[in-house]
Amino acid sequence: MLMAIGAVIAGLILLVWSADKFVEGAAATAKHLGMPPLLIGMVIIGFGTSAPELAVSAMAAADGNPGLALGNGYGSNITNIALIVGLTALISPIAVHSQVIRKELPLLVVLTLIAGAQLIDGELTRLDGWVLLGVFAAVMGWSIYQGIKGKGDPLGSDTSEEVVVEMPLKSAIGWLAIGLVLLVVSSRLLVWGAVSIAQTLGVSDLVIGLTIVAIGTSLPELAAAIAAVKKNQHDLILGNILGSGIFNTLAVVGLAAVIKPLSVDPEVLYRDWTLMLGLTLALLVMGFGLTGWRKLVSRFDGALLLTAYLAYTGYLLSTVVSAAA
Repeated sequence: MLMAIGAVIAGLILLVWSADKFVEGAAATAKHLGMPPLLIGMVIIGFGTSAPELAVSAMAAADGNPGLALGNGYGSNITNIALIVGLTALISPIAVHSQVIRKELPLLVVLTLIAGAQLIDGELTRLDGWVLLGVFAAVMGWSIYQGIKGKGDPLGSDTSEEVVVEMPLKSAIGWLAIGLVLLVVSSRLLVWGAVSIAQTLGVSDLVIGLTIVAIGTSLPELAAAIAAVKKNQHDLILGNILGSGIFNTLAVVGLAAVIKPLSVDPEVLYRDWTLMLGLTLALLVMGFGLTGWRKLVSRFDGALLLTAYLAYTGYLLSTVVSAAA
């Protein structure tokens, strides 16, 4: 048990560090190859914050642990909205000037509904996975097209400002390779530890994925949110969270299903997916005031989100205690 806990802690630390180095190497390599800063920010930086979820869920699916793969994907969305947005809004109300609430949030609601429809039959087939990956490719293609066209969204300029990576091409490629290898190694370590803990406690790997693993793989989003608060770049907070939500819902779960079809426990649909949808809708309502789009997540809104997260996590932990008793 102690070895498994140590593996989870070491895996999480190495996972976050390797993802950061992977992103730095990828961004620097792309810059040397002449990719515009805006697209580096949208594609590579956006991918990088969700690289831990992608690596862990892919590894879990390959190892035959569907609960961990799904729990990580959906649990990260719940953690991002309820914990990270809630905590950030408590520190400083989030004022958004870009079109992120008006465009990205409704899109995430629609994508979440598509994901829910796939869960009804109790499994995610390879076809379901390919559908999710196809939708993801379409969304990314449209986003890149919009970025190239230059629609004047403040979020785009803020994101491009984040891409300040200066290193020689040889170093960039080296960190890209090292980061990728360590992502795989740390994911393997984390998955082994998480599954071992679940088996020892007699709980499902789904619960472990929704709690410990989801929080751990969401650390890059938390770090990005705290950095954005310090720089007063509120658009980046929701931009990163919603971008990660789209990535988790489509690419993370989709790739896991393509690697190996996933069986879905009933509680994933009526408990976890329902909460994920409810939180996304709540965020949409928070951004829509009586006089129209107010583009603000207040401290009160943050307190509500944080309360929802604590209640949900408390319920999950109570199932762990019950199983261990």
